[in-house]
Amino acid sequence: MTTGRVRDNKLLSRFELDAEGGLAFANYRLTPSAVIITHTETPRGLRGRGIASDLVKGALHLIRADGLKVIAGCGFVVDYLHKHPEFADLVG
Repeated sequence: MTTGRVRDNKLLSRFELDAEGGLAFANYRLTPSAVIITHTETPRGLRGRGIASDLVKGALHLIRADGLKVIAGCGFVVDYLHKHPEFADLVG
């Protein structure tokens, strides 16, 4: 179970989510029109609990709110986007 909301840590260029005493994050690179998510990471002991999915979902909502597109540079994000067509409008 997650314990917070996804936040954009602009200083480190990553989205972060506090989860069960750990920190899940998704690194990104920003372009003028899109966010390229390059890597997602969930603490090993917390994997398989849907935390990475919560992280990506929250990140996509933040990207949408900023009026940007997303480019999946990470296999997990590619898979997530395939399973969640409600975010198809964000794919750049």
